[in-house]
Amino acid sequence: VQLQASGGGLVQAGGSLSLSCAASRRTGSNNGMGWFRQAPGKEREFVAGISWTGGSTYYSDSVKGRFTISRDNAKNTVYLQMNSLKTEDTAVYYCAVALSSMPPVVASGYRCWGQGTLVTVSS
Repeated sequence: VQLQASGGGLVQAGGSLSLSCAASRRTGSNNGMGWFRQAPGKEREFVAGISWTGGSTYYSDSVKGRFTISRDNAKNTVYLQMNSLKTEDTAVYYCAVALSSMPPVVASGYRCWGQGTLVTVSS
């Protein structure tokens, strides 16, 4: 499976962006999905995760209430709607397929990482 993330760009603080992650084919029969990000000089960190059915979602404290993860299994696509963006949200955002139905918060629990899309939030 190949993942293609898109939707990144330059936005002013307080603005919004919508990221998409399209899989080349069905990611599996029962796999959660996650979004991570990595800022320059920092480790990759968990942003949001969604279960296979979409019924359960998880967010890091830093984005809770501002970001929304969703998925459309018919389109093999997961989304990340980002609102009220802050300069500290600047990073390369990656999507990945979880090894299980529930998305963990650690990167080791994922496979098939996308290439990443850059989000830059200016002040």
